[in-house]
Amino acid sequence: MTAGDEKRERLRADLEALRMERDTAPPLRRRKRRPRWPWLAALVLVMVATLAWRITRPLAVRVASAVVSEEAASRPVAVLSGAGYLVPGEKVVAVGTRVPGRVRRFLVDEGDAVRKSDPLVELDDREYLAAVDRARARLDSARARTELARLQLARGRELRARDSLSKQELDIRENELALARASVLEAEAALREAELELEYTVLRAPSDGVVLAKLKEAGEIAVPGGFSGSGDLVRLANMNEVRAEVDVNESDLPRIRLGQLAEVTPDAIPDSRYPATVVKLYPQVDRQKGTLKVEVRLDAPDVRLLPDMSARVAFLGDAPAAADAGAQVLVPAGALHRAS
Repeated sequence: MTAGDEKRERLRADLEALRMERDTAPPLRRRKRRPRWPWLAALVLVMVATLAWRITRPLAVRVASAVVSEEAASRPVAVLSGAGYLVPGEKVVAVGTRVPGRVRRFLVDEGDAVRKSDPLVELDDREYLAAVDRARARLDSARARTELARLQLARGRELRARDSLSKQELDIRENELALARASVLEAEAALREAELELEYTVLRAPSDGVVLAKLKEAGEIAVPGGFSGSGDLVRLANMNEVRAEVDVNESDLPRIRLGQLAEVTPDAIPDSRYPATVVKLYPQVDRQKGTLKVEVRLDAPDVRLLPDMSARVAFLGDAPAAADAGAQVLVPAGALHRAS
């Protein structure tokens, strides 16, 4: 064998060693798949049955607990009515001047709401200012005389101690000091009076209220007092409390009592009803008319109500029960369910 043959034999042997043996094991058999449609059909049947049950089942009814009350079938109704007028709870106040003077100007108009101590009217105060100045001058003069009398008395006591002044002269100086001091007190009182009169030239509201009327014009003379309220300048009414006065026939008095509920309807505001309460029965009957005056107080008045407005007053009471009307059971509407 030649060298070339030997080399080929070794190469063949190396190739045989590198050859991989083929797997002779039989191939695995693929598992046969089962059909899925039976499961899908079952799922569809379950869903259809559930939907049918939800549609055909009875609706659930919510139950709400409520307290059932048994009441008589009656509500307050008008048992009596009458016509009357609105009045302030506190009577109308006329504000007049305390000192004579000419009206300089009004500081308010009709319908204005004012508070206690608000200025209403000013009078011409020039004369009163001059009076205050004169009173102050008199007071200054009296104080100066008092100081002079005090110094003279002190000097007299020194002279009397040296026996250079008689006892009579010393007594005179003491009396002069006492008179001077009295004149100071008098001048102080006169000054206070002049200042008070100056303050009275401005008329102020005695209480809260509404201006009903101005009784004079600027430039007119106002004097205190006088006949028929000639010194009055402004008329006020306190409308924080409003009442209605109504005349009731004496034969109807048994149907009215203190504390009874009522309703007031002003003629100017017919759509508004104001709850009210009977607060006063006048103690005297009008012999000529055969009526008694009754006052009711409005529970919640408002700014639309004015004094002397005409109004209807309805006195409320229990409705008469019918012969066949028994007690009724009242149930809240939210606790009821109407079957379809």
